[in-house]
Amino acid sequence: MTDPIADFLTRLRNAISAGHKVVELPGSKMKREMTKILKEKGYILNYKFEEDGVKSNIKIALKYHPETKESAIKSLVRVSKPGLRRYTNVEEMPRVLNGLGIAILSTSMGLMTDKEARQKNVGGEVLCYVY
Repeated sequence: MTDPIADFLTRLRNAISAGHKVVELPGSKMKREMTKILKEKGYILNYKFEEDGVKSNIKIALKYHPETKESAIKSLVRVSKPGLRRYTNVEEMPRVLNGLGIAILSTSMGLMTDKEARQKNVGGEVLCYVY
């Protein structure tokens, strides 16, 4: 697989468009951290990491509005791709939907949102936008 992060986002996108309650994904350290950020920011209900020897999986419970059945995640956009990496510094940090969405960045201090990166005064690779 050339781009595991794009695969992670695509599986989430497909599960949401199909109306699934739970989606199971192959796990990695970066996907774990992205899942934790999505939970902290309220885009998913819950998650569970499963490991059996060599292979690890992530089960994610998706979040929907109780009445309209509309997903909490409207859009997942991959920004930095293997063929074209997108880096940013603190001054040029992207604002997703004027602060309503989040950008997930890979920094020297680990994965974090654009707001956290501004507070810690670090730049990095912009992985994706979530809103």
